[in-house]
Amino acid sequence: MNIEAGLKYYKDLNIEINNAFETTNEVILDDVNGQRYIGCGLGDNRKIIINGTPGNDLAAYIDGGSIEVFGNGQEAAGNTMNRGRIVIHGSVGDALGYAMRGGEIYIEGNVGFRCGIHMKEFGEAKPIIVIGGSAGSFLGEYMAGGRIILLGINADEKKGIMGDYCGTGIHGGMMYIRGDFKTENLSREIFSEECDENDYIEIEKYVKIYCECFDNNYRNILDSKFTKLRATSKRPYGNMYTAN
Repeated sequence: MNIEAGLKYYKDLNIEINNAFETTNEVILDDVNGQRYIGCGLGDNRKIIINGTPGNDLAAYIDGGSIEVFGNGQEAAGNTMNRGRIVIHGSVGDALGYAMRGGEIYIEGNVGFRCGIHMKEFGEAKPIIVIGGSAGSFLGEYMAGGRIILLGINADEKKGIMGDYCGTGIHGGMMYIRGDFKTENLSREIFSEECDENDYIEIEKYVKIYCECFDNNYRNILDSKFTKLRATSKRPYGNMYTAN
């Protein structure tokens, strides 16, 4: 089912989307112009295809559904995501995957500040973010679990693949960075090391999916070296608080 978003008020558009899912499992939104909260809580076996630019909190609390955006995204896409998949054929703003606790996000282009902030995992639920381009400052801030894979495809040589303060407050999870980067961009709470065989198995799995989403050659991407970033401590600020 196709829905013309145009200049519809975001609440009216989201009501129309929810009503459409009473009779179909796939909704195509055309001419989207910054409407917020599209796909919030989207459940299993439901898909939204978006042509245009969705607004803040795209797919917040998504719980098994699928969203594909042919355009850019704004802030806090995938906020507190549970399960499912988000694919964006463009770039996104700040706080991508805020507190996400499961599911997968694939971004063809760049991301803004604080991507992956407060990501976490529990049991088999392990969130994944794959970024094709570069990332702004505070990548993986307060990260507690999951994986961020930063590919740096066509990254600006002067700006580099990431901004400042990468991994500030990190206490879990992993980041995999492709190619060279400025080590002074890393926070004091992060440790960098070479990837081992198991790391590359995991990287290859998600890079293949990224390349399927965006029609890239994954062999060209995997020919480059990746560096693993992980937390130096599970309690990076433990000395600031009274012990229990």
